Amino acid sequence: MLQANEIQRRFSSVEHAIGQASQACSAERNVPGELRDCIERLDKQADMAKNVIQSNDERRIRQMVDDLEQLGDRAKRVCSSGADLTQQMKSAVNHMHHELSELKHQLH
Repeated sequence: MLQANEIQRRFSSVEHAIGQASQACSAERNVPGELRDCIERLDKQADMAKNVIQSNDERRIRQMVDDLEQLGDRAKRVCSSGADLTQQMKSAVNHMHHELSELKHQLH
């Protein structure tokens, strides 16, 4: 398991990536509902995750990151399904997914 300060640092990168995806989603006109839902849920769960990280409960932190990564997987699948999205939107979702996957692998 990563040290608490490293988890917070890595999660800060995840939050930033989710924020970028959320901004790209807001700027995009034809975002599929499933993608918009995934990003909104990621944004809300990331806010709640701060309390989990501060708890230093390894099991809860892993579960929270797993849940976030599953939403990230869904978002990436929608982007890869041929949806008509800008490169900025696809890039933001791919970056967010990468950050979530990296954190998950570092925690397990």
